[in-house]
Amino acid sequence: MALLTSDVDRFEAARPRLEAIAYRLLGSASEAEDAVQETYLRWQAADVERIEVPEAWLTKALTNFCLNQLTSARARRETYVGQWLPEPLLAGDPMLGPADTAEQRESVSYAVLVLLERLSPNERAVYVLREAFDYPHREIAEILDITESASQQIFHRAKKHVADGKARSEIDEAAARRIIEEFLAAATSGRTEPLVRLLTQDAVSIGDGGGKVPARAKAFEGAKAVATFLRGLFKPSDAKRAYVGGAPDLYATTANGEPALVAVVDGRVVGVTCLEVTEDGTIAAVRSQVNPDKLVRATQRWAAEGRADAPLLTL
Repeated sequence: MALLTSDVDRFEAARPRLEAIAYRLLGSASEAEDAVQETYLRWQAADVERIEVPEAWLTKALTNFCLNQLTSARARRETYVGQWLPEPLLAGDPMLGPADTAEQRESVSYAVLVLLERLSPNERAVYVLREAFDYPHREIAEILDITESASQQIFHRAKKHVADGKARSEIDEAAARRIIEEFLAAATSGRTEPLVRLLTQDAVSIGDGGGKVPARAKAFEGAKAVATFLRGLFKPSDAKRAYVGGAPDLYATTANGEPALVAVVDGRVVGVTCLEVTEDGTIAAVRSQVNPDKLVRATQRWAAEGRADAPLLTL
């Protein structure tokens, strides 16, 4: 069924919100784009004139598609090579969605996206719709075909799971740069002690190479183990340069609201390292995304931004 121009315009007006919801639900920008495209096809096939509240219809169609994707994703990730991490979004990416409140900013942080992986699909959907987009439980219940009281119970349970696992504090851009500079100075000092002082005692380091870039299958745990690993990781070598196609330039920025170190070779993002920071300023987790499939959007964003500042360091 052909859509009227006004119907297409209505969908396009909803697209940014739909993409932001899908990204939080799936943890992948490319999968979020696919989910929104599938929602458009369903919109195109629907009898639009009989849809009383298009925005609600679109949200329900998108969410249900994402729930099916989450169910199949659990099976796919059982065979994923190494650790699985979300796809990072660099500062300013519109897919990050609303950022007016602390809850909205936190809901898309790398740390919280990792924690959301522990939730059931329904728990994740309720948490995202309520915490990030402030949907009332009545509407969430209609979207998920559950009762309003069930939505409330699921939300409280999901929020507790997320709260129990996070150590994050809000970081502004200036503080993020300072943290990255301190981290990089410690990581390239050639000694473990400066890094240990920046880390919590139970710090972890996780890398996602997707089987395409070398990354340890298990996380490093404990300040000393993480510091020892990072000292070696940031030690320049001809072999590392050959592997990524040149000498990486390292820049400070934020990704998903967290301090991030971006490695760039000839305009191509080859790694994004996000730091989860506690209230007292120590680093609880170092999460590195080096899977090239999950860095396509970051590279596009980097090129669009056209940064002209000098890198903090070239390895």
